[in-house]
Amino acid sequence: MNSIDKRAIVIGGSLAGLFSGTLLRSIGWQVDVYERSARELDSRGGGVVLQADVVVAFKRAGIATDKLGVEATERYYLQKDGGIEKMSMRQTLTSWNILYRSMRRHFPDEHYHQGKVFARVQPEGDKVTAIFADGSRETGDLLIGADGPTSTVRQQLLPTYAPQYAGYVAYRGLVDEADLEPEAAKIFTERFVFYDFPNSHILEYVIPGENESLVPGKRRFNWVWYVNYDEETELPHILTDKNGKRRDYSIPPSKMAPTVEQEMRGYADRELVAPFKTLVAATKEPFVQSILDLSVPQMAFDRIALVGDAAFVPRPHTAASTAKAAANAISLAEALVDRRHSVPEALQEWEADQLSLGMHLWKRGRSLGDSSQFSYGKGRTEG
Repeated sequence: MNSIDKRAIVIGGSLAGLFSGTLLRSIGWQVDVYERSARELDSRGGGVVLQADVVVAFKRAGIATDKLGVEATERYYLQKDGGIEKMSMRQTLTSWNILYRSMRRHFPDEHYHQGKVFARVQPEGDKVTAIFADGSRETGDLLIGADGPTSTVRQQLLPTYAPQYAGYVAYRGLVDEADLEPEAAKIFTERFVFYDFPNSHILEYVIPGENESLVPGKRRFNWVWYVNYDEETELPHILTDKNGKRRDYSIPPSKMAPTVEQEMRGYADRELVAPFKTLVAATKEPFVQSILDLSVPQMAFDRIALVGDAAFVPRPHTAASTAKAAANAISLAEALVDRRHSVPEALQEWEADQLSLGMHLWKRGRSLGDSSQFSYGKGRTEG
């Protein structure tokens, strides 16, 4: 069977699914992506530290890499007394939106299917079939579970493995450059800026703005603030949206309950240093995400593969979740391009290194979180 005759079914149309889809297409596979949301995923998420694996994945897929992000030249560590500790460090900062849009433009619309809720997978000899909630069925040579931390594919294959709350959340926000007062903007521009205080820290960097703009003055300040909440007594309140709906892991922009937003802003006003107080105050639609831990013992199941956050969820301190999804896809395409192997053999070859990568990042993220005193039962220091 030639590569052009092989078909992959990708469950999940976010970054992990698109990395896998674009890279398999680059080696001649037919690929269809099935996304549960009926709406475009655009405008979700915030900033992403651009890592080498993402650039490699884009280049191999034939996607332009020359305008992906904003370069920061140094790090600032703000002090409570107004001092600043400086460190030279070059990093490129991008956004979830620009990565998603770049791959989405490159992937044919007729093979990207929205509003398709995956129900279960059914192996059928040398094929595998995806069955959807609407009763439709799609059959291919390979099925990729790229449907994130709550993966339905993983739930069927590894029913006892689910994300675990790490003991803290990340409040996040985006502020247009033009909406931040000049004094604060001067500190935050072209830098990765941090402020640490007991059991918490907040960070900021500049990312592309609306319509992927990299023009100074038309970009966005992206911030992330880690705060501890007890899973039983506090987290349910944080994850109940403005309509009274209890969400599993996150509240998207514009959906945060007014009381939660007011409490967060009050906490910011009490604890943060002046530049970060100004940044949070200027944020129109903050959002919040639980920090999760997830690791699995297996990623390959005959003709089924788990990739991205469907397999391992490293804590964001690693800045590696997006790069891990890209690495999974790069390695998968390399394994499948070798026609000497069947699909199950290729997946077995692929799995070992990807399990090792996922476990390394999972352990590294937990270590970084623990060293920052983000752990169960720490509670907040609100002063």
